[in-house]
Amino acid sequence: MTKHGVASRKWNLFNWYFFFMAFASLSALTIVVYVQDNMSWGLGLGIPTIAMLISIFSFVLGSPLYKTVKPKGSPLVRLAQVIVAAVKKRNEVLPNDPKLLYQNRELDADISVEGSLLHTNQYNWLDKAAIVTEEEAKDSNIHSNLWNLVTVHRVEELKSIIRMLPIWASGILLITSSSHLHSFVIQQARSMDRRLSNSFQLPPASMSIFSVLTMMAGVILYERLFVPFARRFTKNPAGITCLQRMGVGFAINIVSTIVSGLVEIKRKTVATKYHLLDDPKAIIPISVFWLVPQYCLHGVAKVFMSVGHLEFLYDQSPESMRSCTTALYCITASIGHYMGTLLVSLVHKYTDKERNWIPDRNLNRGRNKDEDLEQVDANISIGNLKDGNEEDKKEFTKDE
Repeated sequence: MTKHGVASRKWNLFNWYFFFMAFASLSALTIVVYVQDNMSWGLGLGIPTIAMLISIFSFVLGSPLYKTVKPKGSPLVRLAQVIVAAVKKRNEVLPNDPKLLYQNRELDADISVEGSLLHTNQYNWLDKAAIVTEEEAKDSNIHSNLWNLVTVHRVEELKSIIRMLPIWASGILLITSSSHLHSFVIQQARSMDRRLSNSFQLPPASMSIFSVLTMMAGVILYERLFVPFARRFTKNPAGITCLQRMGVGFAINIVSTIVSGLVEIKRKTVATKYHLLDDPKAIIPISVFWLVPQYCLHGVAKVFMSVGHLEFLYDQSPESMRSCTTALYCITASIGHYMGTLLVSLVHKYTDKERNWIPDRNLNRGRNKDEDLEQVDANISIGNLKDGNEEDKKEFTKDE
């Protein structure tokens, strides 16, 4: 298979991975919730259990098709060895010629199948870990203690991870700024007209269905329409680069957050018109579908940002650390949601003395000026765009 074909299959994998993740979420939000509410909790809990058993069975059947590679030591230990060796040799003087630093292709063969990483001029203090001292030069077992001396390739692995951290952290702020969709917006939905018919009301927590549906449709449209169109201009198998994709996601997320603030202004305007500001349990005569645009925009943003984020972590990480670095994506989501909770707590605490932005008992009496919670979220997203500058992207150069 050509290099172009391999790259295309790789990006297809990430797109369809998120598609089926969204499909699973949609099933849980619709079928499982309906069964639990209208049939029985036992059957509602049994469906996910059966689905999990089927997935385990499928995994066991498909495991022989996996390309397995025996582990060649912990990548985290290698990173620690570089730091320890650099600290031990902090007083050593770096040679003017980087070629004098320690290199051993035989030692790195198992962790550099695609080629050794070449020396870069960033974070030069880490290069001291690869300085060969006079004593080490005389030692026949020079590579026996990797806590004292490591190869340039291993030093560059750590440098690569350090370079990735700012872009990785930008995903945390995206999750933080959009976390209100799972808390504050649900409270908004409770106070709005959720009737789909005379006998059925849309549950507030089910509003995220619109985000999931948009993401599923967005992945298909991105794969089938956007990528072929962009490829004509960029000549990139993936259409656009990882950071460009993330940047588009950030921009759309900003629009989503601004729309969220405008809808809240509209909701309170209607509440004021019908004299419902002091009735926290009242259903304001405004359709809950006013919330749909921000959910749809959030779904589109995830098509660009979330998939692009995972692509970036995989593509820009050293080959021997891809499983670890892609796991950082899940850590991003966890930290982002915790920071979202912290943001709400801080806003609640420091606005409590004046007119509270997020009142406990009556959401209608929250402060509704430019300093709203959505404005804070939008500012976080705007600041996040600074990490998406294409100049920060690093392509790993391999020494074939």
